[in-house]
Parts: sequence; C-alpha cells; structure tokens
Amino acid sequence: MDGYFVLSNGVKMPKIGYGTYKCTDGSDERIVAMALEAGYRLLDTAAAYENETYVGRAVRESGIRREEIFLTSKVWKTELGYERTKKSMEASLERLQMEYADLFLIHWPKPSPDCENWKELVQESWKALEEFHAQGKARAIGVSNFLPHHLEALMETADVRPMVNQLELHVGYMQEAAVQYSKGWGIQVQAWSPLGRRRVLEEPVVLRMAEQYGVSPAQFLLCFLLQQNIGVIPKASSMERMRQNLQLPAMEIRTEDMHMLRCLPQIGWGGEHPDLERDMKKI
Repeated sequence: MDGYFVLSNGVKMPKIGYGTYKCTDGSDERIVAMALEAGYRLLDTAAAYENETYVGRAVRESGIRREEIFLTSKVWKTELGYERTKKSMEASLERLQMEYADLFLIHWPKPSPDCENWKELVQESWKALEEFHAQGKARAIGVSNFLPHHLEALMETADVRPMVNQLELHVGYMQEAAVQYSKGWGIQVQAWSPLGRRRVLEEPVVLRMAEQYGVSPAQFLLCFLLQQNIGVIPKASSMERMRQNLQLPAMEIRTEDMHMLRCLPQIGWGGEHPDLERDMKKI
C-alpha cells in the first residue's frame, strides 16, 4: 500500500506511526531509537508525555535526515489560550531541539469537562497554531480528541482548517460520528490506541477473523483501520512487535467482515472523553 496520506495542505504524513506515550518511562531514548531502526518515520509525542527531550535526541542521533521523519507533538489541555499555547509550542520545540514540528495538535478541547469558556480558549489556541504554521514552525496543524461540536466551535473563527484529528479509535470504539464529520471537512483521521486494549486483542471475533486472514490479531486490527483510510500510531516495546505492526501484509478485509467489526458492542474504551469526567473503571 502507499505509505502516506496527503493532508489538505499537501504535506505527506505516514499512514503508520509510532506512539511514544510511556515508551521512555522517564529514562532514555532507547525505545524511540529502536522504533526508528525498525523503520518508523512518524513519531507521535506530546508535552504531556514528558519525553520530548528523548524523542528529539533519538531523531538527532539516528543518522536519518530530519526531513525524512514526521514529528508530531501536542499542546496539553491546561495550556489552552493564545499566549499559553504559543509558550507551550515554543517549549516543545526547545525540548525537541528542533526548528519545526511536522504536526502540532491541540491535545484536548477542554481544560476540564465543566469549563464554560472552552470555545474561546480553543479559538485562541487555534490562532496560535495558525501563526506557527504560517511561520514554518509547524508544517501541519490539527486537533486531538475533538468531536463534531468541538470542531464546529473552532471553525467559527478559523482561517485554516485542521488537517488532522487524532481520536481513540479501534474495534469496539469507532466513534463513527466524529470520524465521518472529520472526513466530511477533509480532515485526516488518525487513531491513537488503534489496538484497543487486551480485551480487544482477545475478542473472539477478532481472533477468529485474524486466523482466517492469516495475520496476527494486532496486524488485523491495524489493517481494519487503514482500510478505512484512518492512520494508526500503535505502541510496542519489542523490535519483533514493532516490525509486525509496521510491515503489514497486503490484504483486504471483506465488506461483510468490516461491517461486523464496525458494529461490535463497545469494548476496550480507554475511559477518556472530552466532555465527561474520566471513567476510572475503564483504565
């Protein structure tokens, strides 16, 4: 398959990336360096992950040209607002020791579920992202965990439409409304937690179908999303699993199987929702 999506501004983004959340465990960049060695060219980090320093170091020491690596970072929800967002992005670039990021995202649309002025904060933050984009400090800009009403609020004042919406997406939590709304605006959808959790990987329907197609359950779940033109950023800590998640076989899941997978009851949800208190029972 073609390895890239072309975003609305013409920037190419790898379809498969490596999610760095908790991958460094506050220690060093070895796991990130391993991902680059395995062949990943999209690295997804965030200010909230507290590992931008390690991610940046792994990129610089890899020997791979900077322009060959697609680097994503995010502004945390407590830093919404024009000035705070600008400072957050500058701090991210400083920690990364990079002149630009390939993609900057607003991590969440609300500082807290009960925030009353979240619309104004999001609109102000988006202006800061638009400025970074115009200055070349962000090749592309977008959002994360934005549902249709969050996107509508942002686009009331936006001059530049978001290029990416990163959502928790996997079998058992497909967020169809948010996906279709984003696609309708030409916004590329990218899945975080594309494998769900153990309950998804051990779901009998997934296990049976993966065996029928001759792939691992993880490979099957990634192919399921990619077949819907949804990008994926799986996590793995071993070279074997990193390569399995990246080097996917050429396969097409039958339409009837796609429908069944998209209609399964909710399983594997991470407990995070931008408008609700965190559901600790799901963590």
